[in-house]
Amino acid sequence: YKRKTVTFIHKPWIETSYHGVITENMDTVLLDPPLVALDKDAPVPYAGEICAFKIYGQDAPFEAVVLNRTSGEGVLRASSPVDCESQKEYTFIIQAYDCGAGPSGADWKKSHKAVVHIQVDDVNEFSPVFREPLYKASVTEGKIYDSILQVEAWDQDCSPQYSQICNYEIVTAGTPFAIDRNGNIRNTERLSYDKQQTYKIMVTAFDCGQKRAKEDVAVHIDVKPVCKPGWQGWNKRVDYEPGTGSKQLFPKMHLETCGGPLSGVRAMVELQTNHIGKGCDRETYSEKSLQKLCGAASGSTDLLPAPSPSTNWTVSLLTDSGRDSDLIYRFDGRQAANVPDHVVPQNLTDQFTIATWMKHGPSPGLRAEKETLLCNSDKTEMNRHHYSLYVHNCRLVFLLRRDFTQVDTFRPAEFHWKLEQICDKEWHYYVINVEFPAVTLFVDGVTYEPYLVTDDWPIHASKIDTQLTVGACWQGGEVATPRFTQYFHGSLSGLTIRPGRIETQKVISCLQACKEGLDINSLESLAKDIKFHFNPAQSVLVVEGEDVDSINTAMTKVSYINSRQFPTAGLRRLHITTTVQCFGEDTCLSIPDIKAVVMVLPPSEPRITITGSNRLVRPAGDLRGPLGVAPFKELHITSTVMKGDSFVHRPGVMEVMHNLDYCDILVIGEELNPEKESLEIHHSALLGKHLDATNSTSGISIYGVDSMAHYEQALRQVRYRNWRPATLSERRFRLTCSELNGRYTSNEFILEVSVLHHSAPVEHVNHMAAQPQYMRPVHHPLMIHTFNSHASAATVVIVVCIAALVVIVVIGVYRIHATHQEGSREDEDEVKDPEADWDNSALTITVNPMEVLDEEVKEESREDEEEEEDEEQVGGMTSAESDNSDEDEEEEEEEEREDVKERKQKGKLEWDSSSVTY
Repeated sequence: YKRKTVTFIHKPWIETSYHGVITENMDTVLLDPPLVALDKDAPVPYAGEICAFKIYGQDAPFEAVVLNRTSGEGVLRASSPVDCESQKEYTFIIQAYDCGAGPSGADWKKSHKAVVHIQVDDVNEFSPVFREPLYKASVTEGKIYDSILQVEAWDQDCSPQYSQICNYEIVTAGTPFAIDRNGNIRNTERLSYDKQQTYKIMVTAFDCGQKRAKEDVAVHIDVKPVCKPGWQGWNKRVDYEPGTGSKQLFPKMHLETCGGPLSGVRAMVELQTNHIGKGCDRETYSEKSLQKLCGAASGSTDLLPAPSPSTNWTVSLLTDSGRDSDLIYRFDGRQAANVPDHVVPQNLTDQFTIATWMKHGPSPGLRAEKETLLCNSDKTEMNRHHYSLYVHNCRLVFLLRRDFTQVDTFRPAEFHWKLEQICDKEWHYYVINVEFPAVTLFVDGVTYEPYLVTDDWPIHASKIDTQLTVGACWQGGEVATPRFTQYFHGSLSGLTIRPGRIETQKVISCLQACKEGLDINSLESLAKDIKFHFNPAQSVLVVEGEDVDSINTAMTKVSYINSRQFPTAGLRRLHITTTVQCFGEDTCLSIPDIKAVVMVLPPSEPRITITGSNRLVRPAGDLRGPLGVAPFKELHITSTVMKGDSFVHRPGVMEVMHNLDYCDILVIGEELNPEKESLEIHHSALLGKHLDATNSTSGISIYGVDSMAHYEQALRQVRYRNWRPATLSERRFRLTCSELNGRYTSNEFILEVSVLHHSAPVEHVNHMAAQPQYMRPVHHPLMIHTFNSHASAATVVIVVCIAALVVIVVIGVYRIHATHQEGSREDEDEVKDPEADWDNSALTITVNPMEVLDEEVKEESREDEEEEEDEEQVGGMTSAESDNSDEDEEEEEEEEREDVKERKQKGKLEWDSSSVTY
């Protein structure tokens, strides 16, 4: 037997290619087909077994492991973490090796090379991220957009399933926007710039694995207005502080024209003040004060004054005073007033003026009746109208029937004016100047000639009295019962008539002038092509120019001004209308009107205070004198304002200076008796001032718009005389002052004037031994009480006093005589308080005689002094005590009293004057 030799010639066999899948971050690879190596040398040990798989490739993170050497099964796994985001696929070569000829592995054989293709499966580990931190876009209002902007998010995952963004969503609720799957944002409704200028919304994204973005993204969408031609940069309300002068209304305003070429711009600014006072903020002084202020001729009669005891014919009329004491009478077709005969000017002459404020609307009905403002007609028997002013069908008619003269011919009698102002329901100032036969009408300072003048026969003279009526016409004849007719419907104020003079254009303009209006600051800074003009009241301003920039500059200079120190607070409306012209066209752009308001803030209200001495005691001789006494010689008028909650009359005090328009001195109690007393002011005291005065038995009224200082000077020169002072116990006066026709009034200052009654001996002694003016007066009433209680002791005292005073008289008579004339002048020009002089003299009367009195007299005198501490002291005694003393002395010392009385009548005032030298 010959032994055979076995040769191992077969090599392992594997598939030519493999496809595998591995999930990232895992190590197991699923291969198709499975990894199996076969060897035909099997089942021979070693030669038929598979010992290894080897991988050839650049940095392939895989390894192949033999699971069963006999069967040749193996597994492919990741040798390190596999990241899909780093590499999605791997391709490498794999070979199988058998175990060789023996345990040593010699003569091993390897299979052919097989290609392995590995795909890495993705895991949804990343959230979507937006590419921009903030998205911005702008849209024009009023449009619907398919896409306003597109937001975009991305995902780091490697697979399409997890790396693609499948959905976007708007997180913010309630917004007029929507977003599609591609991130396009659109608006779902038309946006309005006026409603909202900016929208801020939040958007999120989802990948196809429905993983949401960790951070939402903000999207800002600005709404731009449609380019609308118009004014921009202006405020709807402008506050005006009283006393600040001129204030710009539109400092930042400019005109937007949307880039169109323009050839001209015209802007009209209108200040609407119809609801303020009588058409605008005017001075609200009384008609008399205004006429005095404007330099009008004197002699006018106010036919619609404020109701008072002396002007009671307006009591029954309806008033619509409104604000600021601006007196307005409203007539509704049922009210009228007869003016008393003593008020009516009896002879108008060929020159006279009728003036009034009137507010009137269209008359109701097709055939409107005459509406009479002023009518002078027959009081009884007949129904002739001598002159009247009435409205008929929105025409103003003035009737003037002259009396029959030497020539019985037609004369101009009716003057007609047809004006829009008559029925526009606004306030206007009407002045009719008559220079017969010519009649001129002024409305708000503008002259109008009558469009129609009709003639009529003169009125024949008769003895029938006439009646002047306001608000209707009096029909006293030709009817069963006299009555009013032709009632007026409207409002009147300041109705006056002045005979003998016509009003000048300057005075008329002053009387109706507005104190508020429009203004332009810095005229020199305006461009040369700018043209502007105001209406007479400065309530309308028209600005024209060719260049938009020039117009813008001009409009920023438009201002509001109110020159009143205490203006009427409240709203003033502003209305701006604009027209724009383009080249070759009449108008090319429509500019919306502007409506704004000026708010005039309330002024600080002044507090007018009158101070001075409240009691004046004067000897009878002073009251009987040719000049009388000046009760208000020490008067002072001041005015202060309130700031916040504290009254400004302390540190940081602010005293304001302003005008007054009247001061009234009224008698309290019985009226003045012209047979024995008078209260008057000399005309010279009013010279150089805008003041006038009227007086009656009820008191004095000083009126006119003038300073507080001038009113002080005038009031200090008011004189009171009483040529029967023995019958006067006391006379009381009440003084009040006003600014703006009672809008601000002072305190009521009460002054009492009384007569100083003297006992003869004491009065004589006091004048001789008057105390020096600079010494403090001391009252000593105890001497007087001793007189009343102990007649015998009083006799001794008087005898001693008279004896001592004889020596003093001789020594002082020279000085008394030397100062007599100077003292007399001082008593006339200056009000000096005799009470203080009398008190000073009491020092000498009481001190020296008391030294000789016994203790009992002193004891009783002190008790009497304590009882009389609360009484009014006049020179050391009351007026009642003076009378009692006179009676006692007449009974017990007749001779001494007569001697002293004779010297008293001779030198009463001289003793007062001599007191200055001691």
